Amino acid sequence: MAQIKYFTNLIVLVSLLLSSKVAKAQDTEPRRWTNLPLGIKVVGVGYGYTFGDVLFDPVLEAENVKVTAHTMVASYVQPFRIGKKFARLDVFIPVSNARWEGLLQGVPASVTRSGLLDPRVRLSYHILGPPALNLQQLQEYLKEHRVYTTLGASLAINVPLGQYSEEYLLNLGINQFVFRPQLGVTHNRGLWSAELDVSTYIYTKNDNFFNDGSKDQNPLFAAQAHLVKRFNSGLWASIGTAYGLGGTSRVNRLSKDDERSNLLNSAAIGFPVGKFQSAKLAYVNTQTLTDVGSNTNNIVLGWSIVFP
Repeated sequence: MAQIKYFTNLIVLVSLLLSSKVAKAQDTEPRRWTNLPLGIKVVGVGYGYTFGDVLFDPVLEAENVKVTAHTMVASYVQPFRIGKKFARLDVFIPVSNARWEGLLQGVPASVTRSGLLDPRVRLSYHILGPPALNLQQLQEYLKEHRVYTTLGASLAINVPLGQYSEEYLLNLGINQFVFRPQLGVTHNRGLWSAELDVSTYIYTKNDNFFNDGSKDQNPLFAAQAHLVKRFNSGLWASIGTAYGLGGTSRVNRLSKDDERSNLLNSAAIGFPVGKFQSAKLAYVNTQTLTDVGSNTNNIVLGWSIVFP
């Protein structure tokens, strides 16, 4: 029973960290590379509340801007095998209601956007670690291997289907495909695990940018680390940190002084609810280390159910 609770304790929820365009730039995702047993499906839903300050390029003459956003995410996870190796497919569909308030050219102004954010699809493959196993086999493997290391690789794609209009400077979607290759390693020792992964966000060109313009964006390089403690009851807790650098943009072929340098710190707790359900509570603080970006607080609630 404890092992079943352990596997149902998997919340598949992304903290949507809102930048000045309410586009997800970075995330922190503990237990990202946990093996799931074959033959199950995981469906999740999450809610995120984001509030804080947004720092715009001074040329826009927007000051003292604050953002509040309510975001819902539906997710689906399907584990499968490639050869003898573990693989999984993740699908995330987010919607949001966001409001910005501040001074525009010294005059109070506000804007609200509601609708779909850019959905994301992700394919992951474990290069090292436990093989692809069913629930009983995976339980036996973990009993015999109290210490093991997992190395995984993935490719995530953000699809530009979110709310977007070239008439607006602020949108929920960004009208760009975002490709994110990622490598991650997790070392498990008993009830503890240490996680580290690195990734790159690669952006396609937006030919329908604001005011009939175009926008290119350099890659954003990101890394995150987590320390996770599991308990025999099925509960788990984690602390983590992440950093991102890059993402300088060019509007109408003119380079902007808007390189991102973001620091994220997070804490999360997850616990079983019944036999095949679980819940998660997380807090993520985002700070920009440059003059452009956002300083936000994010509170995330999640729930998931496993279908055997």
